[in-house]
Amino acid sequence: MSLSPQFGSIVPSQAQQALASNYLVFDGAAGGNFAQQYLPEIYEQEVERYGNRTLSGFLRMVGAEMPMTSDQVIWSEQNRLHVAYNGITATAAGAVGVNPTTLTLTDGSTNVMSVNDTIVVLDPTSGLEAKCIVLATTGAVNGSVVVQCFTPVTTLIAQGFSAAAGALKIFVYGSAYTKGTTLGAGAAGTNSAARQSITPSFTQFSNSPLILRDQFQINGSDMAQIGWVEVATEDGASGFLWYLKAESETRLRFEDYLEMSMVESELNANAAAGAVEYQSGRLPGSEGLFAAIRNRGNVEVGFTAAAGLDDFDAILKNLDTQGAIEENMLFLQRQTSLDFDDMLASISGGFAGGTAFGLFENSEEMALNLGFSGFRRGSYDFYKTDWKYLNDASTRGAIVGVNSIEGVLVPAGTSTVYDQILGTNIRRPFLHVRYRASQGDDRRMKSWLTGSAGGAFTSDLDAMQINFLSERCLVTQAANNFVLFQGL
Repeated sequence: MSLSPQFGSIVPSQAQQALASNYLVFDGAAGGNFAQQYLPEIYEQEVERYGNRTLSGFLRMVGAEMPMTSDQVIWSEQNRLHVAYNGITATAAGAVGVNPTTLTLTDGSTNVMSVNDTIVVLDPTSGLEAKCIVLATTGAVNGSVVVQCFTPVTTLIAQGFSAAAGALKIFVYGSAYTKGTTLGAGAAGTNSAARQSITPSFTQFSNSPLILRDQFQINGSDMAQIGWVEVATEDGASGFLWYLKAESETRLRFEDYLEMSMVESELNANAAAGAVEYQSGRLPGSEGLFAAIRNRGNVEVGFTAAAGLDDFDAILKNLDTQGAIEENMLFLQRQTSLDFDDMLASISGGFAGGTAFGLFENSEEMALNLGFSGFRRGSYDFYKTDWKYLNDASTRGAIVGVNSIEGVLVPAGTSTVYDQILGTNIRRPFLHVRYRASQGDDRRMKSWLTGSAGGAFTSDLDAMQINFLSERCLVTQAANNFVLFQGL
């Protein structure tokens, strides 16, 4: 059975006129006659079969927008406080001490350990652990220390620690000195060697704004026509003028692009390959949310309801090693959201109970009105909601399976960073947008008319051109506290 109507189908037309798609033909055998029994009832309104099609709103929930005046935004993030190293190689050698062991850095770090530091040596492969004191040190990149175990009186190799390159981990937990010592330059192993002064360092990050543009054009003649179907859009535009719908949808699509670009954009590896920086293929690009989490954050692959609790607890343990932000928001696609529901249902009859909705002024009703449901696990509060962008068939919802994006965990609140431009410590949301603006021009979201129709009188073009422009980038601070859920 054919689903295509034989006549009378509603096809939008810019002109209210007789067309093959909207006009009943009664001449000829194929067209029927005036005794036609079944005449169509034609609805004049366009059916909104996809509901609200806009996707923006995610960044408004979790961040803020702030102006900037430069081609680049630069910020610095603190490094860890305590001294620890991965990739340590152990050899049974050393000129001082009893049964000493030499531990050598292999990951390119600079050795800042001092004589008389007390350290913990860990072997992840065997599970062995030993407490040692530093007897001699070489403070350099990939430097080394000579250590002596407190117990037993053997080398680390003799105790069964791995001698493979880069197999061990160490961290400093204190120091030990005899009475009446100084920190002057003494001989190694005499409790009087000079200590290394540790100067704190920071890690610097930067991002560049994207210039986004779009345009809608309608000629003056078509603006004078009346539409055949009454149209309406998500922002309230309605009427029988079809070009109003096209203009409105161009604006809505551009507003979605502003957010989608902040989420999806990537730095351009080809930017440095050309002499002309701002050719299309040499644009620097910008680091979006997904790229920032992949580069500097945490990726959870294959979260499912079956292993949900174990997988989620592993995420919590990892968050403990990072910033341990108490309140977090989960933006999920449908299946991952259902997996969370199944996980929570397996351990609790009502997972919303007992959660402090501090992010929403301690109002559970406010949280639910915004589409969030809350639960608590360990010392963390989580607010879960669906992210339409991950469900829409015209965007991420079209990708299911390998490497598909299934959700993100975003820390709530603010972080403290050093702003290179202001020269001071400032508090900013973990996720926020910087747009280009000054006293003379605000490029957050610009729109203007050109041409000679529709109220514009800027040229002899017999058309109305509506132009859209924005210049912005996303700043993802402390990405080590973010989690990206990715499909298998």
